[in-house]
Amino acid sequence: MGILEKIADIEREMARTQKNKATEYHLGLLKGKLAKLRAELIEVKSSGPKGEGFDVKRSGDARVALIGFPSVGKSTLLSTMTETEAAVSNVDFTTLTATPGRWEYNGAVIQLLDLPGIIEGASQGIGRGKQVVSTARTADVILMMLDATKSHLQRPLLEKELEAVGIRLNKSVPNITLKIKTGGGISYNSTCKQSELTEKFVSNLLHQYRIFNAQILVREDVTIDDFIDVVVGNRIYLPCLYVYNKIDAITIEEVDKIAREDHTLVVSIEQDLNMDVLRHKIWEYLRLLRVYTKRHSEFPDFSEGLILRQGATVEDACREIHKSLVDDFKYALVWGKSAKHNPQRVGITHELCDDDVIEIVHK
Repeated sequence: MGILEKIADIEREMARTQKNKATEYHLGLLKGKLAKLRAELIEVKSSGPKGEGFDVKRSGDARVALIGFPSVGKSTLLSTMTETEAAVSNVDFTTLTATPGRWEYNGAVIQLLDLPGIIEGASQGIGRGKQVVSTARTADVILMMLDATKSHLQRPLLEKELEAVGIRLNKSVPNITLKIKTGGGISYNSTCKQSELTEKFVSNLLHQYRIFNAQILVREDVTIDDFIDVVVGNRIYLPCLYVYNKIDAITIEEVDKIAREDHTLVVSIEQDLNMDVLRHKIWEYLRLLRVYTKRHSEFPDFSEGLILRQGATVEDACREIHKSLVDDFKYALVWGKSAKHNPQRVGITHELCDDDVIEIVHK
């Protein structure tokens, strides 16, 4: 029996099983087996030859992947926001390969990646969907394009396909520490009360993965799925913005209802409705910082700033300018939101904020 058949058998058994307190433990173990098989499926598929047109070189400061069903407006969005001429048509599957585009915003160069439309079952390789959803793992942000005129089920269907290849949308990494050891058995500790996780389940799940000696520390109330994700270890946690296109074809009441959903934005690309808000939202989800540099006794250079990730420190800024600055670093002067007073003398571990100005003093 192949991996796909085993997955289908487990899914059927889970569908037949009633969900209650008595079956929670059994369902958890089935989820563990399912996650293990899906991880094996990803490894088997990824070991083969790369799909033509999907090996796109990463460029710029960040990458945004456009994911969606066929004919929802991904190529139109790419052509609108970049200078790339993507194939646009009302016919399904106009885009057959990954098409990159260059978009400049707030001084940052962002790569938009238009991926071919996917269909249900894409995570198992149907319609080259395996390459599409796997390429999405390389992005910094997922922009999920949806058609406001079509069924609302398209969103959970796409989420299911991404979940199957280990992509977790708008979730934080579970606060769980798992250390594999050479002896001592399974040691489980939790700093807070758990609503789902039990020591018995943790021990049996680890045995499924042939882990017999490990130390587990859980620092928050987590679900069984969260713990399975930590054990499997190949999960990618990405921010996702759900963009509903073609709002000019539905009523204002429907637009209002959709717009109130979490992580959701409504637009009409052809009518240029809400496009400026979309650009700003993408910038927010990328969590990039602009940091400007200045020389001693000179005005800051606001024409070109450093593009850093949120949480970046003075050390990251030094490396962005030149790696030798880290070795010669003495201190830095910072003006802006991260400074308690202007200027503030800081060390190399000082965390920077957006629009900060920094002057580096070396030895």
